[in-house]
Amino acid sequence: MTANKSVYLNGEILPISEAKVSVMDRGFLFGDSIYEVIPVYGNKLFRFEEHLSRLQNSLSAIQLANPHSAQQWLDIFNSLLEPGYDQAIYLQISRGVAEKRDHAFPTLTIPTVFAMSSPIEPFTDLNKGVKAISVDDIRWQNCYIKSTNLLANILLRQQAVEKGCAEAIMIKDGYLTEGAASNVFAVIDGVLLTPPKSAGIIAGITRDVILELAQIHSIPYSEDIISLDALQTASEIWLASSTREIVPVIELDGQPISEAAPGPLWHTMNQLFQDFKKSLS
Repeated sequence: MTANKSVYLNGEILPISEAKVSVMDRGFLFGDSIYEVIPVYGNKLFRFEEHLSRLQNSLSAIQLANPHSAQQWLDIFNSLLEPGYDQAIYLQISRGVAEKRDHAFPTLTIPTVFAMSSPIEPFTDLNKGVKAISVDDIRWQNCYIKSTNLLANILLRQQAVEKGCAEAIMIKDGYLTEGAASNVFAVIDGVLLTPPKSAGIIAGITRDVILELAQIHSIPYSEDIISLDALQTASEIWLASSTREIVPVIELDGQPISEAAPGPLWHTMNQLFQDFKKSLS
């Protein structure tokens, strides 16, 4: 991102170098804020309505009113887009600036709204796959809220990075929840599995598209709990996110998955996903 890249902040489009937020902003002081990430393909927002619905769920969960209508959000996001490449909109909304630092909700604050567009960097090792580790899920109970409180995720992801891995796959009470920055799928006994939606995971938009494509193309699938023991027997493991799409895991905790190469169902699903993206342009 260049120094003169334009961003949106509280009703203004301005260079990122000029975008300033008060040190008394509750997003800065407490992480009292939520965020959303929306991919853009062919200059079109991907699953805009679904992302807006998830945004509303997060805002409602932290008792913060939505500052804009759907059309206003669309206008804001479109004003940030640059044609010619795939990109992602990052949106963050905090409770705003208060006169003093106090844990209790302040009265009469105006939410701080920040948005920017950044290129989606192609995942160069997609056909090689990535390595992952399993870790204890140390996060709070309301992980369905896309809160900017991501310190636990950061610490777990760093554990993975320090072991030469791309992701930390989180386990709570012996069962899979999600990755530090992704939803997780596993192919076990020929069935594509992913944990059901709950307060313990982010309701991923890419996750939903994968399940829709599986249903349309008669791929056996199920939303079900997955134990760590079962995950370790999987013939395929995938990571799914808005900016990385579908990434195959070829090694978990130092042990190869299948033949340490992306599996046949991943190749099928990845092609279906790419075709689906093209159909929207």
